[in-house]
Amino acid sequence: MSADTPPPSSPPPESPESTEKAEGPEHTSAAAYRLSRLLPFLGWMRQLSPGDARSDLIAGLSGAVLVLPQGVAYALIAGLPPAHGLYAAIVVAIIAGLFGSSRHMVSGPAAAISMVVFGTVSTLAAPGSPEYLPLVLALTCMVGIIQLSLGLMRMGALVNLISHTVVIGFTAGAGVLIATSQLKHLFGIALGDASSFLGTWWALLGHLGDTSWATLITGLSTLLTAVLVRRLNRKLPWMLVAMAVGCGVAALLGGSAAGIPMVGALSGSLPPFSLPPLGFDTLRSLGGAAFALAVLGLIEAVSIARAIGVRSHQRIDGNQEFIGQGLSNLAGSFFSCFAGSGSFTRSGANYDAGARTPLSVVVAALIVLAVLLLVPDVTAWLPLPAMAGLIMVIAANLIEVGHIRQILAVSREEAVVLVITFLATLLLPLEFAIFAGVLVSLVLYLNRTSRPRLVEMAPDPEHPELGVRNAERYQLAQCREVVILRVDGSLFFGAVDHVQRKLARYTGKHVILLGTGCNFIDIAGAEMLEIEQRRLRDAGGSLSMCGFRMYALEVMERGGFLERMGRENYFHTAEAAIASLRDSVAEAHRAHGDQPAACPDCQLFGPAGIGPGQGVRLTPPLA
Repeated sequence: MSADTPPPSSPPPESPESTEKAEGPEHTSAAAYRLSRLLPFLGWMRQLSPGDARSDLIAGLSGAVLVLPQGVAYALIAGLPPAHGLYAAIVVAIIAGLFGSSRHMVSGPAAAISMVVFGTVSTLAAPGSPEYLPLVLALTCMVGIIQLSLGLMRMGALVNLISHTVVIGFTAGAGVLIATSQLKHLFGIALGDASSFLGTWWALLGHLGDTSWATLITGLSTLLTAVLVRRLNRKLPWMLVAMAVGCGVAALLGGSAAGIPMVGALSGSLPPFSLPPLGFDTLRSLGGAAFALAVLGLIEAVSIARAIGVRSHQRIDGNQEFIGQGLSNLAGSFFSCFAGSGSFTRSGANYDAGARTPLSVVVAALIVLAVLLLVPDVTAWLPLPAMAGLIMVIAANLIEVGHIRQILAVSREEAVVLVITFLATLLLPLEFAIFAGVLVSLVLYLNRTSRPRLVEMAPDPEHPELGVRNAERYQLAQCREVVILRVDGSLFFGAVDHVQRKLARYTGKHVILLGTGCNFIDIAGAEMLEIEQRRLRDAGGSLSMCGFRMYALEVMERGGFLERMGRENYFHTAEAAIASLRDSVAEAHRAHGDQPAACPDCQLFGPAGIGPGQGVRLTPPLA
């Protein structure tokens, strides 16, 4: 041991480094939190168990089987070659799954988004032309930038405007739409250009005589197998079992030779790198559509995530979902993908297949990539009617019958929101359906909050310990000169007219407003109170306030309304407000010779009263 080496028993001298190490746990936890926000997939990866991985593997296999024909179909809807739909099912799905907050939502090509992409870009370039794909990629890049910017600015709270009822209605409508879109594959009928809900049913009814029985039997056998296996044991890979049965039935009936359509073979290649052209002219021509498409994609994605979250009891972080969607579309635009969003069908299938984490999405994407590269011909053996039967089962699972019954039974207003959102989803473009539901729910909410209740309160002689109570509910006698009104709601611009009409009934009386149920007062509400105080005073009455929260009075304080109304008219308790009126109403409670008092049995000021000074607790007011 050298002279410079301290003895083993000697504690090492403290240094800045040792101090930092002592504080290590706090710094480590803060760093871990920031890292989890930056890389959210690290959270569920740490908690991944072998059982979770096994469930995700099965769900990924099922999801891959489902996304193959969907990717092809949505690419064709967008006016692109089929391979681009699978590119989106790989790149967009993986990035959104890793950086989003939902553990079950599957992103990628989606029907509504594909149609909007086609409708936007086809006005600038013909599908199939050399200019078409670059414009699609530019649109996708712009959509990703907008979505990512909204997420980084923490605008995810915007989705809180989408109520649970709107989500339930939209989900149910989407389930019906998805099932309707599969009818042509189930019956083997060519419906021409019919694509709307009503148009599809009208065309189907007009061509039922053209039904392909081999196609229908294949689809129904898959559908019934899926329903039966699900009822027997939900833990079984019912989608794979149903698909196997559907493939077997199609083979027995003759397959393609019997007129049963197949998914068809794919051309295998990796998603090629591409650079979106973001020139000034492109930004100008696609800017408005990009913003609309970005908002539509976010609303759909968060709505799907919340709908699945209701079933899985997972809380969805709107900001993180915005970031995940933005990154997925931004990255996808560099790998020949068109804009994507959450998929109702694949998300529902992923959850129903038993997925535990986004690993199922990664597994499905990797399987699609392997099929695309190694065995592109395997999709030639997947019958489209079998896929249609499977998708119809998934669509039925999107309809939350229990929640719908509860909403219809409990609240008329919520039922209106539910029905309007459901019908809008069926009859309007999807981008307007959620807006319709949100608009109706906000209108009904504003209508409800613009009519705050003014509840007449009075002491209960049988239960003086409870304070003042609802006079009408408990049939309590009230003073003829003093009215105690509890304000159940905020006094804002929308409620001013309603409150003024209610106060007009008490002209000439002394009104005490209990503000325990008032959350805030805006300038319009403060002005209304000042006007009503002056009107009541001119008519021989008065207006006093008590029990309001201090933050509810902030506007009145800053605006000088309390000074002009007189601080002597504001009280912290109802007892003090009532006591201040004793002299003003003394004449009405005093007999004059043979004339009885105007208010002889008053519970506040009469001879038999139990009012202030006799121990009654008048605050806090109870319902």
